[in-house]
Amino acid sequence: MGLTSALFGGKLRIALVALVLVAAGVGGAYAAGVIGAPSVDRVDNRFAGVNETATVIETDLYVSNPNPLSANLSGLEVDYGVEMNGIRMATGEKDGVSVGQGTSAVPLRTTLENERIPQWWVSHIQNGEHTDLAVNATVTSETLGRTFEAPEITRSIDTDLLSAFNSTETREINAESPVVSNPVLYVNETKAEWGESTDERTALELTFVVHNPKPYPVAVSELGYDISMNDVDVGEGTTNSEYVISPRSTETIEATTHIENDRLDDWWVTHLERDQTTDLRIDFYANLDAGGTTLRVPLDPLTYEKTFETDIFGNKAASGGNETADETATATETTATETAAETATTTSTATATETSTDTATAAPTTTTTTATTTSSDGETTTTDDGLL
Repeated sequence: MGLTSALFGGKLRIALVALVLVAAGVGGAYAAGVIGAPSVDRVDNRFAGVNETATVIETDLYVSNPNPLSANLSGLEVDYGVEMNGIRMATGEKDGVSVGQGTSAVPLRTTLENERIPQWWVSHIQNGEHTDLAVNATVTSETLGRTFEAPEITRSIDTDLLSAFNSTETREINAESPVVSNPVLYVNETKAEWGESTDERTALELTFVVHNPKPYPVAVSELGYDISMNDVDVGEGTTNSEYVISPRSTETIEATTHIENDRLDDWWVTHLERDQTTDLRIDFYANLDAGGTTLRVPLDPLTYEKTFETDIFGNKAASGGNETADETATATETTATETAAETATTTSTATATETSTDTATAAPTTTTTTATTTSSDGETTTTDDGLL
């Protein structure tokens, strides 16, 4: 009897809905409470390929239809957007979507133009190496005359690119010249912090505490640098100030270096191709005037290397992030599946994992100087419990 009632009840409800649709139209049936409103349960995202100009993001919107009949009366329109620090990075839409009874995955493919990466980078640095990612999705039914918004998905992305540069380890600077004995200088301390960021350049403010062990002055007439990210040259140049370090004394040298933001879209391609991993490297050299001799000295002990990773959609382990956009038929993308089952209402925070490598030599032991160390201290599946 229970089974018969269930079957009969289900058929009766379907028949009732059908009668109301005919008699009053779908809009009237919705207003009467006979037809339930669809909703977006969750949104899953992943990177699906990258080329020199664009990045594909694949998305699955899980739309729930509570009705016993298909909700595809006049079609649904789905809109989707990804923002990073309030900057719209990707937008997608799909018309004529058919949703059956229960929950259906609606696939979308959106394109992020790589030229937007420099603008995001500036916001990330100005925000203390922090990014707030937001994903918004809406479903519109012309038949019901309503728009249904999914819960906003948010995620935090944090990096720490410079802190490992802060060191009080003493390092020898050797000229490797027959006219000047080694070491020609000691670097007792290094510091780094972000300077002014503009649309064109990102400044790094560097500080070196340098000791001269010689009985004569040593002049640093030029300090040069080269910055690369995944072997992409993103900045190079020289400082303009000249420092003269008196005999057996210590001097603080300050230098401003720059990352050229228009090169960051090239870096972004390598970052995704390497599964969201980047090797940052800063090399230095100096022109020194010591004992009447001018020397160009590579500052290998000061070479700074930092490896950092991001997991932008929180599903890096499940998605293929190293494919190129040209490998698909229509847009830059890859196909990867993900089994994430979190709901879109969750807000999560993910911190980029990083490792740093210090190539500096060990602190020297010497009895011939008075050196002192100064210490001052796309259509994809992503659990939107994890985005950027």
